[in-house]
Amino acid sequence: MKLKFDFNNDTVNKKLHWTTVYTEKVMLAVIGGLTVFAAGQSILGMIVARNVTIADLFLLFIYTEIVGMVGAFYASRRIPVTLPIVIAMTALCRLIVLHSKESEPVTLISEAGSILVLAAAAYLMSMKDEISLRKLKKREESLSGDSSI
Repeated sequence: MKLKFDFNNDTVNKKLHWTTVYTEKVMLAVIGGLTVFAAGQSILGMIVARNVTIADLFLLFIYTEIVGMVGAFYASRRIPVTLPIVIAMTALCRLIVLHSKESEPVTLISEAGSILVLAAAAYLMSMKDEISLRKLKKREESLSGDSSI
C-alpha cells in the first residue's frame, strides 16, 4: 500500500497555513522584543560610559526602525518594502561614520554609491505604490462611469 500526499490540495494548504501565520507573528514578536532589549543595553552602555556618539544614535535609529517595521506588520499584516531599505541605508551610514577615517576612499565611494542605489530603490517603490493607487482610482471611476450608461 502506497501513501500519496497531494500538497497542491487546497484543504491541506488551508490546514497548514496557520503554522506559517502564527510562526511569522511569534518570530516578529521575538524580533521586536529583542530589539527593545538591545536598545536598552545600548542606552545603558551610553549612560555608564557617559558618552554618546553619532554611531550610537544611528544604532538607536536602526532599532527604532526595526520596532516600527514590526509594528507596521501588526497594524497592516504586511511589511512595506521601503522600511528594510531605509534600515539598510541607515546601517550603511553608521558604517561610514564608524570606519571613515581608516577606510580606503574607494570603500567610502562604494558605500555611498550603495546608499544612492538603495535611495533610488526606495523612491521607485514609493512611486510604484502611487501608480498603483492611480490605476485603482481610474478603474473605480471607469466602473462607476460604465454603470451610469
